[in-house]
Amino acid sequence: MIATASLTLLSLFASVALTLAGVGSPVAVLHLAFAVGIVPLIFAAMMHFVPVLTRTGSPGRLLASLPSIAQAVGLLVIGALQGLLPYAVLQAATLIDLALALVLLIWIIGRARATLGAPHPGWRWYAAALSCLVLALAAVLAMAVWPVQWGALRLLHLHLNTLGLVGLAALGTLPVLLPTAMGRPDPDAGAWLRRRLWLAVGGVILVAVGAAFYWALAAIGAGLLLVATLGLLGQWGHCFSFRGIAADGVATLLLAATGGLILTLAAGIAHGAGLMASAPTLLAWLVGFLLPLVSGALSQLLPVWRWPGPQSPARLEMRRRLATGGNWRAIFFLLAAAHALAGLSFAAVGFAAGGLIFFAVAVVQAVRVRPSTR
Repeated sequence: MIATASLTLLSLFASVALTLAGVGSPVAVLHLAFAVGIVPLIFAAMMHFVPVLTRTGSPGRLLASLPSIAQAVGLLVIGALQGLLPYAVLQAATLIDLALALVLLIWIIGRARATLGAPHPGWRWYAAALSCLVLALAAVLAMAVWPVQWGALRLLHLHLNTLGLVGLAALGTLPVLLPTAMGRPDPDAGAWLRRRLWLAVGGVILVAVGAAFYWALAAIGAGLLLVATLGLLGQWGHCFSFRGIAADGVATLLLAATGGLILTLAAGIAHGAGLMASAPTLLAWLVGFLLPLVSGALSQLLPVWRWPGPQSPARLEMRRRLATGGNWRAIFFLLAAAHALAGLSFAAVGFAAGGLIFFAVAVVQAVRVRPSTR
C-alpha cells in the first residue's frame, strides 16, 4: 500500500506540473491523476477498511496486488489518450479495469456475508462506489459501439467516476476516518451511513443521467447530495465542534474536502443552469475536494500502513509530522477551488501546487521517522 500511495502522489504532482507547463493532452493529464493515482488508491483504501468493517482477515497476496495492476493499466490508458499507443489499447485497458473492479466488488460482498453478526454499514458505500465505477467503464466501452451518443456517454462516465466512485467512497469513509483522526468516536456515524446511502446513491445517479440527458435531473441529484453532505457537517459540528476539528491538521483537511465537495456541488448546479462553464467546476472538484481528501486520508493512513499492528511511538510521530501544516494545506486547496470557480485556472493550479509541495515536505519529514531500538 505504501508503493501505491507513493505512485499516487507522483501522479498527482506530475499532473499538476504538466498542467502548469501546458504539456500533454488535457484528457490524458486528467487521467494521469485519476487512472494512475486515485482509482488504485481507492482500491487500496477499500482493502484496508473492509476487513475492519467486516471483522475479517486481511486480503490475500494476489488481491493485494490489485492496486498495482490498476496503476499499470492506468499507464496504458494515458498512452492511448496521448496518442503514444493505438487507441484500441484504451478499450482493452477499460476491459481489464472493469474486471479488476468486479473482482474487488465480489470480494467486498463476500467479506460482508462472512461477517459474524452485522457488518458496519460503511461496506455498502464501497460496494455502491465500485458499482458506479463498473457503469462508468461500461460507458467507455459503449462509446465504441454507439458513437452517436459519445457526448452523453462521456458525461455519464465523468460523473459516475467523480461523484460515484470517488464521492461515494469518500462519503462512506469520512464518517469513520474523521473521528479516528480526532481520537474520539462519533456515536451517530453508523446511523448516518445507514440512513443516507440511498439518498447519496440516488443523487449520483440523477446527476449522471441528468448531466447526460436532462439537466433538471442533475440539479435534483446535486441537491440530494448536498442534503447528505451538509447533514454530515452538522453532525461533526455537534459531536466535535469545528474549532476542535480545526485544531488537528488531518481532521482539518478532511473537513476542507467535505466543504470542497459542497462548493463544487453548488457550482455544478450553476453549470447545469448555464451560469458557469464545466471546466472551472471540474477543476474546482479536483483541487478543492480531491486533493485535500487524498492529503488528509494519507496523513492518517500512511503511518498505519507503514507500521501495522498495535499503536507505537514511531507511528504517532509519523502521524504528527504528516499533520503538521495540514491547516495551511487546507487553506491552499480551498483557495485553489475559489480561483478555479472564478475562472483563474492558472492561479488555481498554482495554489494546488503549493498545497502539494507542503504535503511533500511533510511526507519527506515523516518517512525519516525510525522505530525506537530500545
